[in-house]
Amino acid sequence: HNGEINTIQGNLNWLKTSEQGFTSPWFSKEEMDMLQPIIFEGQSDSACLDNVIEFFTLCGRSLPHVMMMLIPEAWDHHEEMDPVKRAFYEFHAAFQEPWDGPASISFTDGKIIGATLDRNGLRPSRYCVTTDDRVVMASETGVLPIDPALIKENGRLQPGKMFVVDMERGSIISDEELKKDICSRQPYAEWLNKYKIRLEELPEPRVMFTQLAHEQVFKYQKAFGYTTEDLETIIAPMALEGKDPIGSMGNDTPLAVLSEQPQHLSSYFKQLFAQVTNPPIDPIREKLVMSLATFAGGNGNILVEEPLACHSVALQHPILTNHELEKIRSIDTGIFQAKTLQTYFRADGKPGSLQRALERLCHYATDAVEDGFEVIILSDRAIDSEHAAIPSLLALSSVQHHLIRKGYRGQVGLIVEAGDIWEVHHFACLLGFGATAINPYLAFSTIRDMKLHEKLDTDLDFNQLNKNYIKAIADGLLKVFSKMGISTLQSYQGAQIFEIVGLDRQVVNRHFTGATSRIEGLSLDDIAREALAKHDFAFSKTDIPVQRLPVGGIYQWKRKGEDHLFNPQTIHLLQYSTRMNDYGVYKKYAKLVNDQSEKACTLRGLFQFKHRGTSIPIEEVEPAEDIYHRFATGAMSFGSISHEAHSTLAIAMNRLGAKSNTGEGGEDEKRYDPLPNGDSMRSAIKQVASGRFGVTSLYLTEADELQIKMAQGAKPGEGGQLPGHKVDEWIGKVRHSTPGVGLISPPPHHDIYSIEDLAQLIFDLKNANRQARISVKLVSKAGVGTIAAGVAKAKADVVLIAGYDGGTGASPISSIRHAGLPWELGLAEAHQTLVKNKLRSRVVLQADGQMKTGRDIAIAALLGAEEWGVATAALVVEGCILMRKCHLNTCPVGIATQDPELRKRFNGNADHVVNYFRFLVQELREIMAELGFRTVNEMIGQSDYLMQKETASHWKHRKLDLSPILYKEPADETVGLYCQETQDHGLTGVLDWKLIEAAQPALERGEPVRAVFSIKNTDRALGAMLSNEITKRYRSAGLPKDTIRLKFEGTAGQSFGAFNTKGVTLELEGDANDYFGKGLSGARLIVYPSKKARFAPEENSIIGNVAFYGATDGDAYIRGKAGERFCVRNSGVSAVVEGVGDHGCEYMTGGRVVILGDTGRNFAAGMSGGIAYIYDPQGRFPANCNTEMVDLDPMEEADAQVVYKMIERHHRFTDSTVARFVLDDFDNQLKHFVKVFPADFKKALEKRAGAGVTKIDS
Repeated sequence: HNGEINTIQGNLNWLKTSEQGFTSPWFSKEEMDMLQPIIFEGQSDSACLDNVIEFFTLCGRSLPHVMMMLIPEAWDHHEEMDPVKRAFYEFHAAFQEPWDGPASISFTDGKIIGATLDRNGLRPSRYCVTTDDRVVMASETGVLPIDPALIKENGRLQPGKMFVVDMERGSIISDEELKKDICSRQPYAEWLNKYKIRLEELPEPRVMFTQLAHEQVFKYQKAFGYTTEDLETIIAPMALEGKDPIGSMGNDTPLAVLSEQPQHLSSYFKQLFAQVTNPPIDPIREKLVMSLATFAGGNGNILVEEPLACHSVALQHPILTNHELEKIRSIDTGIFQAKTLQTYFRADGKPGSLQRALERLCHYATDAVEDGFEVIILSDRAIDSEHAAIPSLLALSSVQHHLIRKGYRGQVGLIVEAGDIWEVHHFACLLGFGATAINPYLAFSTIRDMKLHEKLDTDLDFNQLNKNYIKAIADGLLKVFSKMGISTLQSYQGAQIFEIVGLDRQVVNRHFTGATSRIEGLSLDDIAREALAKHDFAFSKTDIPVQRLPVGGIYQWKRKGEDHLFNPQTIHLLQYSTRMNDYGVYKKYAKLVNDQSEKACTLRGLFQFKHRGTSIPIEEVEPAEDIYHRFATGAMSFGSISHEAHSTLAIAMNRLGAKSNTGEGGEDEKRYDPLPNGDSMRSAIKQVASGRFGVTSLYLTEADELQIKMAQGAKPGEGGQLPGHKVDEWIGKVRHSTPGVGLISPPPHHDIYSIEDLAQLIFDLKNANRQARISVKLVSKAGVGTIAAGVAKAKADVVLIAGYDGGTGASPISSIRHAGLPWELGLAEAHQTLVKNKLRSRVVLQADGQMKTGRDIAIAALLGAEEWGVATAALVVEGCILMRKCHLNTCPVGIATQDPELRKRFNGNADHVVNYFRFLVQELREIMAELGFRTVNEMIGQSDYLMQKETASHWKHRKLDLSPILYKEPADETVGLYCQETQDHGLTGVLDWKLIEAAQPALERGEPVRAVFSIKNTDRALGAMLSNEITKRYRSAGLPKDTIRLKFEGTAGQSFGAFNTKGVTLELEGDANDYFGKGLSGARLIVYPSKKARFAPEENSIIGNVAFYGATDGDAYIRGKAGERFCVRNSGVSAVVEGVGDHGCEYMTGGRVVILGDTGRNFAAGMSGGIAYIYDPQGRFPANCNTEMVDLDPMEEADAQVVYKMIERHHRFTDSTVARFVLDDFDNQLKHFVKVFPADFKKALEKRAGAGVTKIDS
């Protein structure tokens, strides 16, 4: 298969749980034992999937049946799906979780050969059928040379669909015919009606717990570690608004293993996420592929098809109210009962108490399964002064792995009823380690208590507050799964998609078996010690118990709360030192940040320098002027911060010869012109993020470095967000979007679903600006070294490893705290892997994430980074006081706000920023002199100059083993430890050189040019280099329309017409692949099939997926169908096409689109600007449209004129028969057009009309 199975860890765990119970009429017991294990250690995801498919097929199911079972369509929210097919998927979901991920999978048993695509269509698969009975399928069109006269059909695989050739019958079986046959073989709907247990239909519970009184709630809150901050910042917003709370400014508190405050066990677990090798999914705009459905009960024997396989409790989501839990506790169908086990340990503080409790619990769980119970409920309600709660995550995972080892896990559902669950991450950890469902009883009691005691200012009743809270958790969970590219809860359950930071190997191997953990840490007794600190606080032995919860102080500095590296003292010293240009005061600031011997906040705080040579005088160290160019500011967009704050950073960095970064908000053209005093506001690094805001040919041409943001430290796997109140007229203009309308970037780059796609975008950008370095920003995580090696092979010039703690203008609080890892881990892994693979000398390695002092920079250099990014500290120098209100637009110092009045308060100064970087370099040079390094290059990767401090200040620190970070990969003299080579971007043989040669008269003198070329699918990013030449000469104005008109014959490669500018017309007779018209910047694209082709173009695929992604200007005419995600993030192109796949016009913010044919599902999701006109004579379109943000309006006279003109051009350029038919009968056909009009865009137009503005740019 081509792709990734993201869910592989969970799939393997569930397979392992079932193996021992496998019986089949096709194999004897001895034969079954010989067949196991089905999967061997160390096999690839393809090999694992192959073994499972083969095994299931040999046990009696047909090959297409097995494929449908393992890689199902997104059925859960598909109202239009045939009920017979839906019943098939629902029945199989009761015992088989999806093998999910971006994958195109082909299969054969020797009689049929077929292919299927994942539920989200994240891999391209194009096929053609010829008149001489050949079928060719590949990930691109044009892989084999086929005479167009022979082609009978050009098609593409669609999300979740199957394409099968029956070699015995000699025919193609359509998806519909194939699935109809398979789904009708058994009465699945009947079986479901008879045996599926629906929660809402269960009888009322036999008993219910009474509501906890205020004193009890307070005592339990203390025992489970609640703080006032948790109540006010996490639980209250969820209950009131139904949303995962948003925060800003990153995280400068200690890791859980470094903190002196008692920690929630889940804080030692960091969420993993998808980057590069597979994409995250969009849980908001593409919710139709997501599912929270889960089934509580045994899986049965999945090798035999039997009605009782679906005899389990079906849950729409895994969050149970108290009432729902009691229904399940009381359940008795005759063959289905639940058993409750208490999860406590003796609160005596003795070694081994927790260990013994876990052994008892696991023993009882075994008994429960052997006694025939279908559900085990793990409850901590039984705690008292002598008995403390086992952390629910530890209890659950211990039982999960114990039952897996016994071969029992598949026979039972595990439900957790616990008091230590209140935020999204707590739920995610439990589900990730195998929970079926969760009842957060204390969170519900807390909401009730806050309402009763008027801590919630609302008229909502308890019921609605609970519903809101559940919705917030459910949406938050979807976001967590989707970060990893997983669509369904079933595939996430038990997949253990976390890295553990700070638990010792024995604990991990026994209780969290198979989870990633690298730096050791707490033992079971240490975990008990932290649990008892909270328990003793609640059941206090003193006469005067504390009558308030701890303050917390994690999300905002509090005097008695958690430590922050940026606190009132360090902020004051840093601001004072840079304003007064006083290095002495800066050193006081640096000492406070660097000296973490008393209280460690970071991993690097536990390091000390090791003197291996003789110190040298500072005069012998390379001068500061030679070091400044290695610095960059972080990627903060104009929009998240004000123009004043943004341009001040740019001016300062340009004075130093360093680089500032645009972030993902585009850049105003006026910043490219120098100021009268010689300063420049131009940012040297231009970011290309998933939203592609303002990414035009000029933007790319004006860069010294183009940075592809794969992920952001504060929210890896999620898109950026800019609230509507920050999008004023100016920002709307720069971003090509509607003022006042909030902007969310898609979580994935829609042109990067694999490492090959990343290589393509790097190539596209290099064509669009050959002088710029291409940089790829990754976030630190387990496995980032392998990804960095792939990125180096994909020809990036720079790899940036960002720490999880980096700043942000707006991110979910759970992401800021719990996703990603410190840069020390990621940087060390990336450097070691690149050295090991002899790739290190090809790329510059950069690191960023809460770097504050010269010592931080020195440690980053010794771990392998020769360039460094500094962002939050630079904002503090400009005046930021970390109020953490960036997302609210109320920044009191005028930095992270677009409010004109607040912006007047900005008093930052480029001189202060320059002073700060001068101080950083001075401190760095002092350390270099001390260690004996004359140049920065000599330092890079010399991790043997670092050692772990031996005098750990806190009992938790002593258990840490940081040797994996400090390991020095052996390398001889032939292996470079820093960048010493330039990448070969393969630009010498590209077709554009011929285009530039032919276009010389136009480039030099503006004369019209006409030329014809043949093209093949290895000719990629066509026209990007030519457009770069035009833009260098003529800036954003380009050339007059049609000045350069070039015709191509054949199959175009990916990114045809990418970033093409005004004055260029590209006409293609043939077909094209993915990313057609990506970033189009004013050019015209025309495509129609070969004149020799005999098929009807309007019924065939002619261009690939993700056309016009991030396009800002131009027009296009496509005779034939496009694939998935047509015009995603279009912000200005006018296009005509004759049919599109799923997710058309997603995230569109401008432009006009006419579709003369069918659309797929989820059209217009997230569309906030522009207008689409759909020709819908069959009346099928409304069911396919996502109307969350758009209205379906009748056509007005002005619309009719626009549509007529566009179709008339389409006919003129492509000779389209559909266009001819509509034009000939236009007055009559007009009634079949539907106008898709974004509601916010409509309001903005009405507002402007009211203000006397008559026209708005499309």
